Amino acid sequence: MNSEHYPLKNGDDLHIRQAEPEDAASVINYIEAISGESDFLSMGPGEFEVSVEEEVNILRRFRDAENQLFILGLVGDQIVASLSFSSRNRPRLQHTGSFGMSVRKDYWGFGIGGLMLDTLLSWARETGIITKINLHVRPDNDRALQLYLSRGFAVEGRLSRTMCINGAYHDSLMMGLKID
Repeated sequence: MNSEHYPLKNGDDLHIRQAEPEDAASVINYIEAISGESDFLSMGPGEFEVSVEEEVNILRRFRDAENQLFILGLVGDQIVASLSFSSRNRPRLQHTGSFGMSVRKDYWGFGIGGLMLDTLLSWARETGIITKINLHVRPDNDRALQLYLSRGFAVEGRLSRTMCINGAYHDSLMMGLKID
């Protein structure tokens, strides 16, 4: 994956690059910070329990896999976004996978999610392996839902009660995009 720079709507420069094992501590700090910024994420504050050593191994596996991707969006040396696409090595499953993405709340509305998603889609097309990308999104996450629809993702189903936050249940939409 090539490293790319993009000007943001606020004048900052966004650098998108592959995450490396050396980023482990920074990735953990980023995840701990964002976990308290939105109820649309799969974890809340204090729920991410991965050591630096474990994260190093996770990032190494992503880096070394042909059909997986972990990218970071940085402004200066600060991580402001991340996207991880996970797939399987089994021949019957290696063509498909799912991703999760997050952006720091201070950087919402600057187009970072679209740039991160476009980077994933370009990478997927270049692999020659990935032909289907999946995701789950809460139906009330309007901005994310509109982004995914604008890139051609289609709603393929709905799962009930996939999240429980403070006693309230939330459904998830399953969305997918065929890469041809």
